Formats: sequence, C-alpha cells, structure tokens
Amino acid sequence: MDPNRYHLLSTWRLPAPPGAVYRALRDVPDYPLWWPQVREVHRLDDDAGRLRVRSLLPYSLRFTARELRQDEAAGVLEAELSGDLAGWSRWSVDADGPGRSRAVFEEEVRPGKRLMRLLALPGRPLFLANHAVMMRAGERGLRRRLSGEPPPG
Repeated sequence: MDPNRYHLLSTWRLPAPPGAVYRALRDVPDYPLWWPQVREVHRLDDDAGRLRVRSLLPYSLRFTARELRQDEAAGVLEAELSGDLAGWSRWSVDADGPGRSRAVFEEEVRPGKRLMRLLALPGRPLFLANHAVMMRAGERGLRRRLSGEPPPG
C-alpha cells in the first residue's frame, strides 16, 4: 500500500431531483456559498478553476481543478486535480427514489505538499478524518442550498 495514495469515496443522499443536484455540483464557483471548507474558488477559464480548501487541520490545500467530463445526461462530472492535490475527482449523480438523489464523490489523489508526503504514515488517519468532516459539512450545506435555506451564521 502506498501511504501517499488516497482513494476516497463519499455518498450523499439528497432530497432533490438529480438535475438540481447535478447543476449545483457543476456550479463550482458557488461552492463557498454552501460548503464551509471550500474557502475560495477562482475561475481560470471555462474549464478550470483554482480552489482553496481547509477543514479541521491547520492548513489549506490549494489546487487547480480542470474539467475532464461534464455529462448531465449521465450525471457525471470529472476533473483533473493538480497542485497540493494531484489526481482526479468525480461526482456521479442519479435518482434515489422520487424527487431524491444519490451523489457519489470519488477521488484518487496524491498530496503535492511535501509535509503531507513526509507525514503520510502517522498523519493518514488525521488526513482521512479531516476529509470526512469536510464531506459531511458539504452534504449538510448542499441540503440547505437545495431546500432554499440560508446558510448558517
């Protein structure tokens, strides 16, 4: 096992139809409005943006996400990641009952930050917990956004 390789998987069950979920996930520049750990998104061009994320651990990750696939009919969004995270991510959205959706986030990355690579073995459980907190908060934020609730605070 390579301690610097992460294959991450999260499933969100959401009370909205797949089209609405897909469109919200496609709108990456709006992520900071509903996903607290996505601190900044700067559009670079029509297919790429630079993101800064920070969860519980006291560091930010900065990376570029470049669109690889955007297929609303299939419910798939894929991006290549470079920078502090290098690899790819994918959202797959499908129906999960009437008016409900399942959004599956899959990511395969390696850290680009030297410190994260050096701390791979002892830090791995913390890095995974940090990611899990971020994903839970993202799911809560998207639920609020889809329901029309204002963000907390």
